[in-house]
Amino acid sequence: MSLTTSISGRAPKRGSLARREEIDGWLLASPWLIGFVIFTAGPMLASFVLAFTQYDALTPPIWTGLANLKKALITDPLVLHSLKITTIYAITSIPLRIAIGLFLAMLLNTKIRGLSLYRTIFYLPAVVSGVAVALLWQWLYNPDFGPLNYLLSLVGINGPAWLLDPHWALASLVIMSLWSVGQGIVIYLAGLQGISTELYEAAEVDGATWWSRTRFITIPMMTPVIFFELIIGMINALQVFTEAYVMTQGGPGDATRFFMLYLYQNGFQFYKMGYASTLAWILFVYILVLSILVVRSSGSWVHYEGGMRGR
Repeated sequence: MSLTTSISGRAPKRGSLARREEIDGWLLASPWLIGFVIFTAGPMLASFVLAFTQYDALTPPIWTGLANLKKALITDPLVLHSLKITTIYAITSIPLRIAIGLFLAMLLNTKIRGLSLYRTIFYLPAVVSGVAVALLWQWLYNPDFGPLNYLLSLVGINGPAWLLDPHWALASLVIMSLWSVGQGIVIYLAGLQGISTELYEAAEVDGATWWSRTRFITIPMMTPVIFFELIIGMINALQVFTEAYVMTQGGPGDATRFFMLYLYQNGFQFYKMGYASTLAWILFVYILVLSILVVRSSGSWVHYEGGMRGR
């Protein structure tokens, strides 16, 4: 009887404690939840509704149905052009950033003097403001007094006009994107240091060369990290804005009119908020579809240590 009473007496206390912990958890999470609803979910819902309207931010929106979507996909050539420019930028800059970042991380993963200093030097550019970086590279690319063309002239090469040349403007921004490769180096270093040394020791015993160890151990074991960097890099590259806005304004001749820049111009320069909302959702769907395709393909090329050991 006493045992039953003691058990029944503890049950309410446990239930009360669980409810109290649940309430505390919601209270601690409430700042983020409130911020998410106000600054993310709310604007997304408003943007979805405005995508079906004609709205200039000064007068009440007018419902137009699918007119904005029809204009974007059929009658506005700059939409597909800007999406094409953005895609070209992504498929050229992302592989370069991954390859160079992984290569530098492998170099920094060796035991050399001053290693911490080198790691800091490579990472520092990643923390500089985007606008400051854009202004710096705008000066570097100046065809008249920029350092790049001066260095090329020392070896007898007549440097291009860079940002002023339609054939070089996009390539210039791709080269500039390598400035922040140090951000990925930190992640690659963490992945490299997580690879079991037993795999390398076994390969050395079997007489494997450096290239063989890199090809059959390092790269396969780094594919989860590469996959992560690919997804994040793709999302960021397809939303590139600051560089073109500060340095080129989409020129010369629409050569660098990225999709986000065109979206911004429609919304905040032409005051076509409804049309800009439609463009935002087109970009959202485009990134979502590409992300799903990359995730679906990961099963054929992303390898994990447990899976490799089981082969």
